[in-house]
Amino acid sequence: MFLYNVTVNIADEAQIEWLKWMKEVHIRHVMKTGCFIDSQVLKLLYVEDQGHTYSIQYKFLEMVDIEKYQKDFAPKLQEEHKKKFDGKYAAFRTLLQIVE
Repeated sequence: MFLYNVTVNIADEAQIEWLKWMKEVHIRHVMKTGCFIDSQVLKLLYVEDQGHTYSIQYKFLEMVDIEKYQKDFAPKLQEEHKKKFDGKYAAFRTLLQIVE
């Protein structure tokens, strides 16, 4: 099993709107792609950066799932995020393998 992690630092003034939009719109759209089996939102604590830092994690079963997501869905979904919160966030993405 694998994890697609998106870490986002969001500006103070946009944090409440961003978190609401992520939970009610964006994450639902990501999950509707069928590429992931679960998701969760975590807030990083004790970060010295300005703003608020979150980790949005999506679990998937096979590498073909993330490849499909990145090819067929990610560009449009990331563009929607950028249009809505441009200049108010920084993000980076990582892929992890769950070791059991």
